[in-house]
Amino acid sequence: MRLAATATGPLLAMNSAVNMSPKDVLRVKLEVLKREHRDLDAAIEALQAAPAVDQFTVRRLKKQKLALKDRIALIDDQLTPDIIA
Repeated sequence: MRLAATATGPLLAMNSAVNMSPKDVLRVKLEVLKREHRDLDAAIEALQAAPAVDQFTVRRLKKQKLALKDRIALIDDQLTPDIIA
């Protein structure tokens, strides 16, 4: 009985993910990407504040942050309706 209870946990999580609308999935992805963007921003600031700055790492993180910004904008555009006013 205990084994069955633990085995249904992932199934319930999978079923709830399957029941999400495509817009809900995009909203979740958007929040994850925004969190990653904030985390990268904090990491870049911390690296730049360090006495010995590794410029290669900072540059790489800034490129990742820019790529995240592009993905955020793309998903945001998909969620925002096109209304010609």
